Amino acid sequence: MEAVCVSLWRSRGKGQERERRAALAGQASADAAVAMEAAQVATLEQVATVEGPEPPADKAPPPAPPDLTAAAFFDVDNTMMMGASIFHFARGLAARKYFTSSDLAGFAWQQVKFRIGGRENHDGIQTNREAALSFVAGRSVEEMVDVGEEIYDELMADKIWAGTRALAQMHLDAGQRVWLVTATPVELAAIIARRLGLTGALGTVAENVDGVYTGRLVGDLLHGRAKAHAVRALAAREGLNLRRCTAYSDSQNDVPMLSVVGTAVAVNPDSGLREVARARGWEVRDFRTGRKAAKIGVPSVLGAGAVAGAVAAGLAYRRRAA
Repeated sequence: MEAVCVSLWRSRGKGQERERRAALAGQASADAAVAMEAAQVATLEQVATVEGPEPPADKAPPPAPPDLTAAAFFDVDNTMMMGASIFHFARGLAARKYFTSSDLAGFAWQQVKFRIGGRENHDGIQTNREAALSFVAGRSVEEMVDVGEEIYDELMADKIWAGTRALAQMHLDAGQRVWLVTATPVELAAIIARRLGLTGALGTVAENVDGVYTGRLVGDLLHGRAKAHAVRALAAREGLNLRRCTAYSDSQNDVPMLSVVGTAVAVNPDSGLREVARARGWEVRDFRTGRKAAKIGVPSVLGAGAVAGAVAAGLAYRRRAA
């Protein structure tokens, strides 16, 4: 009995620590999203001051009045983009010799086995959380953003789901703000959001000091419950009424995020989310075809462990090179 009690106590302690890290990751992501949005607005205002206002387009419809209490939140991987954004990013980094292609292939295969085996658990993610993004330790945020811009053009721009993009535009046309919510590093998520004309992004936050990455995460990966914490935190900062908000995702792992808003939509859902959506009466949108589903292949199975796996590959390369 004593052993059972000790085991339950330890399990409860682990659960509380996971929740604490998830909350910290969510708060950090919301802070980063607000700061990035403010910086973007300031940049646009500065450009407008220098260049003057744009001439009005002929017969352009007037913009919808801002709807300040409603917003939409979109997952990225297999929801907004075919495959996993971090996998495409890792491919681009490998091409630039941040680590090797064989490391990337090994990482991808491990992720295939990991996901097919159905063992995506928080302990595995927790083991790697301090390793995640550590391959950028000592590099500047500016450098990684510049590289991210290039990789988006090379490997991501043509992988956006047109149907999901149209859903995001529907919210924008209604005067609502639209954020991406993803385990992908927040800087990369912000690039994707900006290129799509969205408001901003919530993503995994890597610690930096004076613009240089330390190689540590703030809290944890923005995954699972951390996404729900991030959405709540952003809603509190932006004055959103979550009952008037909508969230979109493909993964059962995002049920916590989908559950905190008034309207949840399953996009290209995995089997688990399809079942949850059916049980809860959520709308389902599927933009895949058999051909496209087969084409995305390995990237489509990369989930929350992707960041940690890509970094593990990068660290392996650095150890061999040392």
